[in-house]
Amino acid sequence: MKPAIFRYHAPKTLHEAVAVLADVAPDDGRVLAGGQSLVPIMAFRLAKPAHLVDINGIKELAQITAVDGKLRIGACVRHAAFYEPVCDGPLGKLLATVVRSIAHHPIRTRGTFCGSVAHADPASEWCTVVATLDGEVAAQSKRGQRIIAAKDYFAGIMTTVLEEDELLTEVRLPLLPADTRVGFQEFSRRAGDFALSMAVVTYRIENGKMADARVGIGGAEPYARRIVEAEAALDGKAPDAETFQAAAVAAAAAIDPLEDFNTSAEYRRDLVRAMTRRALDSAAA
Repeated sequence: MKPAIFRYHAPKTLHEAVAVLADVAPDDGRVLAGGQSLVPIMAFRLAKPAHLVDINGIKELAQITAVDGKLRIGACVRHAAFYEPVCDGPLGKLLATVVRSIAHHPIRTRGTFCGSVAHADPASEWCTVVATLDGEVAAQSKRGQRIIAAKDYFAGIMTTVLEEDELLTEVRLPLLPADTRVGFQEFSRRAGDFALSMAVVTYRIENGKMADARVGIGGAEPYARRIVEAEAALDGKAPDAETFQAAAVAAAAAIDPLEDFNTSAEYRRDLVRAMTRRALDSAAA
């Protein structure tokens, strides 16, 4: 099939983009950046936006900068930008590890980090990173800018608190201390498929014990989130197999897993346990 008729807008500045979006949002206007989620559903006519606002011509949205202890990722930055570390230290290493699990190379060359966060698929790797690291989302409209904490941003399956006239302009991630250990693991039935479960973990070592532990789970619930029960099982403990297993069990027990015809709740719960344990093992390696 082919998309339904729509009007195309190509603003060249952020000011122009939010002005256009304010006008067309009530008529189901959509933002186009990478288009790897939007264009296919338009082709199947599952979505029929009357307007597309293409932001690819706005140069300032294609930048990655480190400012005030945060990595700021613009709305037009492609997944492929993270093949090599974009910043020194553990955060650059983590992002370069995670990106290899996102779909396939052709999609990674066009899809965007912020587009994934805006789409808010439960199986989004970047959403899981943002949730785990307590990142922030910057949203711009004619009313001004607002900064939304990750814990307040995700609202359900492919649902966020963004207003229809707000443009997600950047995602901000905290630069991690140099001694932070990071780990990531995910499971999908085939390479490139949507993940059924994934885990992002970070922690530091102080006097032989783990501190500032973070455990984020994606793909298993309606949206990615930190699992405080697993974090509590890690903080103040030695980074050993017994502790990692206890944290993995705690993560599996804490979730309310999604279920469908192919994947039972208990299977997803077991995947969470396995991915959490493997992510912790990789962080310790």
